[in-house]
Amino acid sequence: MKKVHIVPHMHWDREWYFSTEESRILLVNNMEEILEMLENNPDYPYYVLDGQTSILEDYFAVKPENKERVKKLVQAGKLIIGPWYTQTDEMVVGGESIVRNLLYGLKDSEEFGSPMKIGYLPDSFGQSSQMPQILNGFDIKYSIFWRGTSERHGTDKTEFYWESDDGSKVLVQLFPLGYAIGKYLPEDEEKLQERINKYFTVLDRGATTENIILPNGHDQMPIQKNIFTVMEKLQRLYPDREFFLSKYENVFEELEKNKELPTIQGEFLDGKYMRVHRSIYSTRMDIKAANTRIENKITNVLEPLASIAYSLGFEYHHGLIELIWKEIMKNHAHDSIGCCCSDKVHREIVNRFFLAEEKTDQMIEYYKRKITDSIATDRQEDRLTAFNLLPYERTDAVTTKVITKLESFALEDGDGKNISFEVLEKEIIDPGLIDRQIVHYGNYDPFYQYTIQVKDSIPAMGYKTYFVVNAQKEMTNSFVEKETVETDFYSVSVNPNGTLRIFDKQLEKEFNNVLLLENGGDDGDEYDFSPLPNESLIYSDSVEAEVKMIQNGYEAQIDIQLKLDVPGDLEKRKANKVDRFVDVHWKIMLPNDQPIIKVVAELDNQAKDHRLRALIPTGIASSISVSDNQFGFIKRDVYDSAMDVWEKEDWDERPDSIYPMLSFVGLSDEEHGVSILTNSTREYEVIGDNYDTIALTLFRSVGVLGKEEMLRRPGRPSGIKLPTPDSQMLGKLTLDFAITIHEKSTTGTNIGRIAKEFTTPIQTYNKIPHNAMKLNPEDVQAPLAFSLLKETNSTAVLSVLKKAEKEDTFVLRFFNPTEAEAKASFIVNPSINQVQEGNLNENAIAPVQVENNQFSILVKSNQIKTVMF
Repeated sequence: MKKVHIVPHMHWDREWYFSTEESRILLVNNMEEILEMLENNPDYPYYVLDGQTSILEDYFAVKPENKERVKKLVQAGKLIIGPWYTQTDEMVVGGESIVRNLLYGLKDSEEFGSPMKIGYLPDSFGQSSQMPQILNGFDIKYSIFWRGTSERHGTDKTEFYWESDDGSKVLVQLFPLGYAIGKYLPEDEEKLQERINKYFTVLDRGATTENIILPNGHDQMPIQKNIFTVMEKLQRLYPDREFFLSKYENVFEELEKNKELPTIQGEFLDGKYMRVHRSIYSTRMDIKAANTRIENKITNVLEPLASIAYSLGFEYHHGLIELIWKEIMKNHAHDSIGCCCSDKVHREIVNRFFLAEEKTDQMIEYYKRKITDSIATDRQEDRLTAFNLLPYERTDAVTTKVITKLESFALEDGDGKNISFEVLEKEIIDPGLIDRQIVHYGNYDPFYQYTIQVKDSIPAMGYKTYFVVNAQKEMTNSFVEKETVETDFYSVSVNPNGTLRIFDKQLEKEFNNVLLLENGGDDGDEYDFSPLPNESLIYSDSVEAEVKMIQNGYEAQIDIQLKLDVPGDLEKRKANKVDRFVDVHWKIMLPNDQPIIKVVAELDNQAKDHRLRALIPTGIASSISVSDNQFGFIKRDVYDSAMDVWEKEDWDERPDSIYPMLSFVGLSDEEHGVSILTNSTREYEVIGDNYDTIALTLFRSVGVLGKEEMLRRPGRPSGIKLPTPDSQMLGKLTLDFAITIHEKSTTGTNIGRIAKEFTTPIQTYNKIPHNAMKLNPEDVQAPLAFSLLKETNSTAVLSVLKKAEKEDTFVLRFFNPTEAEAKASFIVNPSINQVQEGNLNENAIAPVQVENNQFSILVKSNQIKTVMF
């Protein structure tokens, strides 16, 4: 007899086309009904609270008195909570964000009882190939999801093992028809049978045992109180099946008995049976870019900086950092970070990111100040401290600000050595902006703010202090204007249309028309880009750009301004009427001693319904691209072969090769490679007759949440047909990315490591005798220079250095984004007593040998490792 596990649940989007507060009001109502049913009906054994603890956080903000009721039901195994904080997106959310989502979700769950140990993401728009490894890192061996699979992954079954490259594996129960097939089950037997017959056909075909799941829930759905009546009718209609209320774990227990289940690998981004929205990665680029920027600030700057401070004797503020993480994780749910929401919800999302970034910036400033204020010295001059948050010495040219009353000054290190620098700018600062107490006592003398560029060797995972010394010297720079700028690696000029002509000195190759703009209509919605049929694209090849190029001893700077004329909206575009524009301001920096071209794009969009991309030609006819995903890399075909059959096979969505990245994408052959690094946009496509050009999406502009009958996505609308004028992206947008050209392949060059450095700039702090916010001195004496941690092997890429949540240890996490096994080796200062390998949940699992404060550990390709010391 076939067993039908009816699992009561609700899928809880905290926000979508409705606001978080509208959702919370419904939640308070629904939770009361759930609690009453579980408490008063012994025949109602389980209820799954959507796998995310943010639901409880929202509920307890209103009903804190019900914590004990919830705790009792969780401990009785009736109310099933966790393991996530929010149901994360997997494609444009970083690895550390997904790890913290589980870390805090499990922490919140354990306050009440045992969490559900299932990687439950029933609505994520695609599945990352690294998820089995992340789930295993929390001792989770099961996964439930819906979107992205098809037979071409190697099985037509809905139960299988899913394996990451490192060998981590989870048992998957796929929802082939989604999480809502059992929503509002009708009592009318004819309607009930008509509906269930369709489901059983699909469920039976994919099942590998006699067990199938009928999830009884839907978006914001209240508990179905008449479920027992419906079950009686189902039992009469289908006497060869057994119907009962169950939980997901019961199904996995049965699946584990099947020893013949297939094992498959890779990411799941097929839109054959369910939409994955392959171009959602560029909706509301302002929000996407903010997420990228803030994630990198937290993991690359704040947490390692707080770790350095903690090692010196300062407090590690877990509570404040957790507030930041939870603020951005509320935005990491699939609809929220996908930005397929109403305008009012996007305003909430923008505000959360504003608050999170403000908290992050102020905490970074706080820790820099604490350390600099406590440096042990008898010298009375103002100080400038430079912080390097990577585990190797760096000699980057750093642009920073020095505030002083001195008409001219010099910089000296702790040994009295003079450090040369260039002055880029000098401006007068009102003293009241520094500390209003200065003018309160009648001193109106201005301060000077110098923007300078300085270059020196900064210790690994540490800092170095300089003194601002009064000096009679000319405060100048060596900038000269040029028509071609030269660095150790590149010779770069600018074409009349504003594109770059780059000559690589190592390869002796030229790359022309770099940063050519491509513009086309977007007849899509917030879920998907959709082109106009038979449209002629607009390029910036014939515009006239204003160009200024200057160079000094540290770097070259190129300033390019151009205006791309475009149609104002879809109707104007169909009529070939050009009446609007996009202003583009490229600010390009080329460090003299690094093979990197940094680009800041300042855009001002004045048109609707279109997409703008920057094209980077590589000269490489490619069959695959290589980009990063969480803690590793992934290879993707530049042309998805399903494009040839998608209409014949009736796919839900055309499988254009538009893909996400997190920090890099590259094309390479036997001779060379070209890669893009990003601290903003995370969407690319490889285009051109020979698939030799990387198209980097700068933004796309649409005016509706959902739309039907699109070229790339025929049929019903996704979401709902709701106007979203804010998603037209009118106005200003700033994006931050870089280009690097290299000799080896993308993985052979270890572009993941170069991307980490690009998103981890050296930080500085300028200490002067005045500050509007006063702090009492602490009983800590910090040295003039310090290094906490240094790598002795240069393959592994640092993911994060932080203090453990529960233990008095540091957590050092790193990964290997190359194709060969590597040894990661580190030396720690001061002495360490014990080193252990840990899991992602910060639990020790095995000792690591230590010799002379140094330890090593092998890391497979695409593997994450966590060490606790």
